[in-house]
Amino acid sequence: MPEKKIPMRKCISCGEMIGKKGALRIVRDKDGEISLDETGKKSGRGAYICRDIKCFEAAKKGKRIERSLKCSIPEEIYESIEKELTSDK
Repeated sequence: MPEKKIPMRKCISCGEMIGKKGALRIVRDKDGEISLDETGKKSGRGAYICRDIKCFEAAKKGKRIERSLKCSIPEEIYESIEKELTSDK
């Protein structure tokens, strides 16, 4: 039986290709609300980032998440992403 293909996503910070399950998805829905997507199925514009705090800090500093989602991101969202990444370890 052939192996199932693992969906790959590109990290917006480091550019590495990672498995969809290993990435953290940030979504902007049609109302402009930004949230974390644990399921990977929310509708809206999404951006993927590695589950590495260094990668997140580089994306935050370079405003890569804002550029990918095409909107400004409040500090509370950055705090929730950082909390999610630090709780994984």
